[in-house]
Amino acid sequence: MATLGDIGMSALINILSAFAFLLAFALLRIQPINDRVYFTKWYIEGRRSSPSSRGGGFVGRFVNLNFRTYLTFLNWMPQALQMSESQIIDHAGLDSAVFLRIYTLGLKIFGPIAIAAILILIPVNASGGTLFFLQRDLVVNDIDKLSISNIHPKSNKFFVHIGLEYLFTFWVCYMLYKEYDRVASMRLSFLASCGRHPAQFTVLVRNVPRDSGRSISDTVDNFFQRNHPDHYLCHQGVYNAKKFAKLVKKRSKLQNWLDYNHLKFERNPEKRPTRKKGFLGLWGERVDSIDYYKQQIKDLDDKLIVEREKVMKDPKSVSRAAFVSFKTRWGAAVCAQTQQSKNPTLWLTYWAPEPRDIYWKNLAIPFVSLSIRRLIISIVMFALVFFYFIPVAFVQSLANLEGLGRAAPFLRPILDRKLVKSFLQGFVPGLALKIFLLLLPSILMVMSKIEGYVSLSVLERKTAAKYYYFMLVNVFLGSIATGTAFQQLNAFLHQSATEIPRNIGVSIPMKATFFITYIMIDGWAGIAGEILRLKPLAFFHLKHMFIVKTERDLEKAMNPKGIDFPETLPSLQLYFLLGIVYMAVTPILLPFILVFFAFAYFVYRHQVINVYNQKYESAAAFWPHVHSRIIASLVVSQLLLMGLLSTKKAANSTPLLVVLPILTLTFHKYCKHRFEPAFRNDPLEESMNKDLEDGATESDAVFKSHLTDAYLHPIFHAIEGVELAEVRVDKN
Repeated sequence: MATLGDIGMSALINILSAFAFLLAFALLRIQPINDRVYFTKWYIEGRRSSPSSRGGGFVGRFVNLNFRTYLTFLNWMPQALQMSESQIIDHAGLDSAVFLRIYTLGLKIFGPIAIAAILILIPVNASGGTLFFLQRDLVVNDIDKLSISNIHPKSNKFFVHIGLEYLFTFWVCYMLYKEYDRVASMRLSFLASCGRHPAQFTVLVRNVPRDSGRSISDTVDNFFQRNHPDHYLCHQGVYNAKKFAKLVKKRSKLQNWLDYNHLKFERNPEKRPTRKKGFLGLWGERVDSIDYYKQQIKDLDDKLIVEREKVMKDPKSVSRAAFVSFKTRWGAAVCAQTQQSKNPTLWLTYWAPEPRDIYWKNLAIPFVSLSIRRLIISIVMFALVFFYFIPVAFVQSLANLEGLGRAAPFLRPILDRKLVKSFLQGFVPGLALKIFLLLLPSILMVMSKIEGYVSLSVLERKTAAKYYYFMLVNVFLGSIATGTAFQQLNAFLHQSATEIPRNIGVSIPMKATFFITYIMIDGWAGIAGEILRLKPLAFFHLKHMFIVKTERDLEKAMNPKGIDFPETLPSLQLYFLLGIVYMAVTPILLPFILVFFAFAYFVYRHQVINVYNQKYESAAAFWPHVHSRIIASLVVSQLLLMGLLSTKKAANSTPLLVVLPILTLTFHKYCKHRFEPAFRNDPLEESMNKDLEDGATESDAVFKSHLTDAYLHPIFHAIEGVELAEVRVDKN
C-alpha cells in the first residue's frame, strides 16, 4: 500500500511531468511550424493564416524569431478564460459548452464538501485509534488513520459520518437539479435559435415492409402519401453502394495527384511534369502527368455514372429504410413520435440525425438482425469485463507490496529498498492501469458499431456507457476487491473466516491511496499531456514530410477531431464516483479531485476554443446520462457506507442510512420526468411555433429543393460540381 512518502513521490513526479508538458506546450505553440496543430479550429473556419506567410525569411518559417513573444509565452492561460459561455456556444456549439459545465459542476459539488469533510471528518477519524491496535494484522499507514477505518466499532462517532452523508447527498442533489434545469433551458434555447435545417423536418423510417410488385421507394411514397397527405414532402432511399464508394475513393486520390501536378507545373512553367504509365509509375511509357490524370479521372467518371445508375435502380442495393422529409416541423414531430402501423415492428420512425451525424455504414444493416447483434455484443462485453480482471489484479499486486512481502518473505530484500518501493507503489500502479486502458475505448467503439447504431452521437454515447460500466466494475470495484485481497493477504490466510468481513470493512477505505495515485497520473499529468498534443504533432509533421501534396492533404494532416466523448465522459464520471464514494469515508482524497476538475476545466476550455472541431451537434443530448451516473455514484456511496458500518457493528446507526438511497432514487425519478423529455422529444407546441415564425406553414421552394437531397449519401455528392482547379500549397 502506498505510504505518505510514496504518494509524495508520485505527486512530485506528476507535478514535474505536468509542468514540463505545459512548458513544452507554451514554447511549441508559438513556433510557426506548429501553428496548424495548436490552432486547428481557427484554420478550419478560415480565420487564421499561417505565420510563415507573414515574412521572416527561411528560418522564420520554422522558428519564431520574435523574442518578445517568448517573454509572454504564458499568455495562453488568461486567453483561455476570456471567451464567455455564449461566445463558446456560437464558436464551438452547445455540446462543447455543456461539456465544460461538467467540470464546473464538479468544482461546485466538491468544493464545499471538501471544506466540510476536512474540517469535521478528518479530526473525527484521526481520533479513533483503531488501526493502532490492528496494525500487526493489517497493512496500514498514516493516511489510513484519517479514514473511517480508524473509528472503533460500535462508536457513536459514526453518527457524524451518517449526518454528513445526508448533508452531502442533499447538496449533490441540489446542484444536480440546478444544473439539469440550466442545461435543459440551454438546449431548448439553442434549438429555438437554430435556423431551419434538414433534421428538423426529417424522420428516419426503418423496417419498411416489402410489397410485391413495388419497389421500396414506391412503398414509402405510397404509405406517407396516404397517411400524412397534408405534410409529407419527399423521401430519400438508403443505398448499399460499397463498389461505388471504392470508385469515389479512387477518384479522390487521382484528383489529388492531378492537383499536385498542376502545382508543380505552376512553380516551373518551363517543364511539364511527367510519369510512367506502369505500376506506381515505375515502368512503362513516359507521358505527361497532367494529361494522364485528366484522362484517368474522365474514364473513372464514366464508370461512376454507370455504377451510380446501377445502384439507384438495383432493388438489391436499396435498404429497407428511408429518410422521409415533411413540409413542416409539426408534421415531422407527429410522425417521429407516433406509431405508424398496427404492427409495431413495421414502419418504425425516429428523429433523423443531422446529415453530418449519420454513420452511413450501419443504415444498410437489416433491422431484424439488430437484436441478435446486440445480444452477442452483450455477451462479449461480459467476457471482456472479466478478462480485464487479470491486468487489474496485476496492477493491485504492484500497489500492495507489503501484503505480498508478508505472504512471500523471499521478495522482501527487493521490496524493502526505499526508492524502489516508493516508485513501485506511488507511480507505477496508476501508470500501469492507464496503459492497460489505452486500447479499450477503440475496442468498445468497434463493438458499438457492430450493434448497428446509425448516428455518430449515439455510437459515442453507447461506447461511453460501456466504458463507464467497465470503469465501475473493473477500475473501481475490481481494484477494491483485488486490492483488498492483496493488501490484507496475510490476514486472510492466517485468521479465521469470521474475521474476514471485519478486515474487508477496514480495508476498503484504505484503497483511497491507490486512487489518489491514479488521479495524479491520469488527472494531472494526463490532462497536461492532452494540451501538449504530442501524438497529433508528430503525425502532422510526418504526414507533411511524406504525404502532403495539396491543400486537401494539408487539411487532412491537421486531423481536426472533436472532444473524445467515449473516453472523456466515463473518465469524468469515474472522478465523480471516487469523490462521492470517499467524501464520507476517506475525505483526504477530495483535494486531489478538486485539482483535477480545476486543471481539466482550464485545459479543455483552451482546446475547445483553439483545437477541437466537432463532427456533429447533438444539443447536449448526453446530459441525461451524465446526471444518471452521478446519481448512481450517490447510491453506490450510500450502499458502501451501509456495508462498511455493518462490519463496524454499528447496528444502531446503520438503519438510518436505509432511507437515503430511496430518497436519492425518488429525486432521480422526479428529474427524469421533469427534464428528460426535453432531451428525448420535440414538443408539438414548439414545432408549431417555429413553423408559424417562418411566416407560413410550408417551407419555401429553395428549402424544399434542399430537403430533397439533404440525406443523399455523401458519396453521391462526391462527383458533382468537381472542378479541376489548381491547388496552392506552401510545401515549405
